[in-house]
Amino acid sequence: MITLSALGSFALIVGLLTLTPGLDTALILRTAAFGHRRRAWGVVLGIQTGTLVWGVLSSLGITALLTASHLAYTILRWAGAAYLVWMGGRILIPALRRRAGAESGAAGPARNADDASDAGDADAPDATGGFRAGWRRGTVTNLLNPKMGAFYVAVLPQFIPAGAPHVATGTLLAGVHVVLASLWAAVLIAFARALRTTLRKPSARRVLDRITGTVIAAFGVRLALGD
Repeated sequence: MITLSALGSFALIVGLLTLTPGLDTALILRTAAFGHRRRAWGVVLGIQTGTLVWGVLSSLGITALLTASHLAYTILRWAGAAYLVWMGGRILIPALRRRAGAESGAAGPARNADDASDAGDADAPDATGGFRAGWRRGTVTNLLNPKMGAFYVAVLPQFIPAGAPHVATGTLLAGVHVVLASLWAAVLIAFARALRTTLRKPSARRVLDRITGTVIAAFGVRLALGD
């Protein structure tokens, strides 16, 4: 069975990874900042579902095949890159259009454009699908990131003792990652909700959308370039 020392070392590694600002942080902060608490938690649990799946697949040795197969890795990398660029564009382009409308002095049309954008926003909550939509986005985003698989292939086997049940131990380690990431996500959501009055102002929303959209699209481009 895995030792407490090994468990602590793994927790330290994934804890530092979790605290590093990145795509997950941007998605959670943006969703929570607009008051979409249920959807934000959907994003969080979707991301952690993907993490758990990567952990189980790594324990089974399946993701090792992914890293060994250049074609499979390339296909997944390009699919993930396309998805991230598409998602970033859906956030960034409307924000730039709202900015252009505001600068043109067309106050009425600009306001209508804002309303239409809010109504059609991919992050707009609804009575029945807010949580599910967030969960889908978080899960897909995580599973289409081959670097998560590569990370688990490189790190997880080092913490599974010889003779220990691979799937059970790997799932336990992935569970540690899920718990730490969920706790950090709770802090991010609380922070965003504390500032939601400011962040939901039109000017603040445009800035946040431009930053978030750029970050997500940049991750997609970086993934496509293989950096």
